[in-house]
Amino acid sequence: MLPRMVIPVGFAMLLLSLLSPVATAQPVRTSPSEIRGNADRFDGQAVTLSGTVTNLQEQISRAGRPYYTFDLSDGSEAVRVFSFGKARCKSGGATVDGTFAKVKQQGQYTFSNEVTATRVRCR
Repeated sequence: MLPRMVIPVGFAMLLLSLLSPVATAQPVRTSPSEIRGNADRFDGQAVTLSGTVTNLQEQISRAGRPYYTFDLSDGSEAVRVFSFGKARCKSGGATVDGTFAKVKQQGQYTFSNEVTATRVRCR
């Protein structure tokens, strides 16, 4: 009876060990220049990038939900960042965690080279 129990448990452990790196994948640390130069590579990827906030615009959606956008620049290139809520970083340096989209369709609007932020930290 013991061999029957060992095979399923061992198989389950093997599956868990193969799947765990996928479940705990960390965002790729990169820069706006790297993303703009390799947009296909980063499309759909979780990223962390740092730079300077420029062109900040705060808005309220038709549904009444506040959101903001800004360009995150490394001095050479910039990537547009979108996030819900109120902007904490009005200017200066910021680090952004989010998902990059080479092309993002939202209603009637199309955006390119945009990071949808899950977290924005001021520096």
